[in-house]
Amino acid sequence: MTGPELKQLRDDLSAALERKLTAADMAKLCGLPEKGGADTIRRWEVRGPTPSATKVLRVLAMASERYPILENFDVFDRHDVREEDRPARRAAFRAQMRDEALRRLG
Repeated sequence: MTGPELKQLRDDLSAALERKLTAADMAKLCGLPEKGGADTIRRWEVRGPTPSATKVLRVLAMASERYPILENFDVFDRHDVREEDRPARRAAFRAQMRDEALRRLG
């Protein structure tokens, strides 16, 4: 993930959560310490996040419709889920991801 991609992710998550996310909010979502966490996010938005942070950010991105549901989370395309039930299950999963992000933000 590049710095500009992280900036775009913050905008996309803001839209998905229906609230403008600050660098401090993103730091909280990433589990960074309160002191200095926002500065770390701002640096990452220029240089790109660390590989371990990228993994966390890709999971957070699933709250937005603009990002795919990662394969290890995608249990909706299995043979035992009816085709017509898949869109509703995906939507419920994304809503659950948004709820979790909002819970973390307090």
